[in-house]
Amino acid sequence: MRALAEAAGVSVATVDRALNGREAVRAETRAILAEAAARIGHPAAGRLGAPSADDLPIATFGVVLHKQGQEFYQAFAEELQRAVAQAPGVRARLVLEFSSSQSPADMAGQMRRMAGRCDVLAATSVNHPEVTAAVEALRAQGLPVISLLSDFAQGARIGYLGLNNLKIGRTAGWITALSARVPGKVAVFVGGHRWHGHDLRETGFRTYLREAAPQLEVLETMVNLETRQLTYEAALALLARHADLRGIYVAGGGMEGAIAALAESGRAGQVSLVVSALTPLSRKALAEGVVTLVTDTPLEKLCRALFARMSQIACEGAEAPAESQHFLPPDIHVREAL
Repeated sequence: MRALAEAAGVSVATVDRALNGREAVRAETRAILAEAAARIGHPAAGRLGAPSADDLPIATFGVVLHKQGQEFYQAFAEELQRAVAQAPGVRARLVLEFSSSQSPADMAGQMRRMAGRCDVLAATSVNHPEVTAAVEALRAQGLPVISLLSDFAQGARIGYLGLNNLKIGRTAGWITALSARVPGKVAVFVGGHRWHGHDLRETGFRTYLREAAPQLEVLETMVNLETRQLTYEAALALLARHADLRGIYVAGGGMEGAIAALAESGRAGQVSLVVSALTPLSRKALAEGVVTLVTDTPLEKLCRALFARMSQIACEGAEAPAESQHFLPPDIHVREAL
């Protein structure tokens, strides 16, 4: 009963009433319990009126990611593989592909190749007219597209799922201002100027510091293509050139290079470092005081929310309610909370 209560988000007493008929249970609550029981394979699913797995419709969900070699996207892929089995109301299968590069042509091409292979598609991508054209073409063919992590193709995609990137940037600005005890300079890295989420994070970072810490000068934004080496070389140069550097914010990938550069410089603790994913490396750097704050994407919650939305679209089709944006609360990590 405890497992079913947790899956349905109700109390054990409610499950007890539903299973043993001690008191009346609302039809809506019974339906929630039935769905949860079917999703987790609970033996009481039949008693609660849930359809058997064989009676559920089959749905194929497509996901296109990028940066297959990065720890974050490897963890994302693993979580997708786990979560697809828990998609509510359907027997779901996952078609997972990686774009060969971050270029708009490669990302748009990989999305187009998913036509006919899935019922709903979700993807990470840059925001570019070529990508928008691909999403429009797929939608015309009956394949709706959800943008993940960084929004793209607004007006063509069916929805966005991820963090509120403007607020994430402001959070990075807040901890940077809090950490800087004297005036100085701060640096921000983005993966590229076509990543809408990075643009929003940079905007939030800059506006917070402009409002709350005008004594900190934000240097010209640096593009690192989300690579370790570019970030490492640029961060080393920043540290050598600016004795008054107070903070570094890596809004996307490539944090490994900033961590290595700051550790080598001997200025950890003097220069704050904010990064955007909790991995074994960033966790270690956080514990050692090299990283100041991690704003992490809750992948388990994201994947559950994604497949719930994809299941709804697959089952209801044109009747599925439009949902422009679905923001998840970030996981915030600091040293003392490890």
